[in-house]
Amino acid sequence: MKLTKKTKKPVMIDKAAATNSVAVKVETPKPPRVVLELVHPDARQVFVAGSFNNWQPERTPLVAAGNGRWTGDLRVAPGQYEYLFVVDGQWLPDPNAKQTVANPFGGRNSILTVSE
Repeated sequence: MKLTKKTKKPVMIDKAAATNSVAVKVETPKPPRVVLELVHPDARQVFVAGSFNNWQPERTPLVAAGNGRWTGDLRVAPGQYEYLFVVDGQWLPDPNAKQTVANPFGGRNSILTVSE
């Protein structure tokens, strides 16, 4: 216990609390969530590969949702990306894509535009 000069009243000082620092957690906003869907009833495995995952399909598998539907969630920063579905090893454009662009292999890549 310590006496103060002004009031001469006892004042309790919690030394442990005085030395603790306050941690502030700053959360960065998550990139927008994008849901991709492909209907391909005969598929056994479906992935998506694109400029958002360095064209590595194994990094983004889609999940069978029933009735031949396959879905997958992406979290990507706003921007424009090229992509293809990989269905049982075959690279296919998204039949629902609003935009496509020619690729260097003579096919078309689908375009995904993510807004903020």
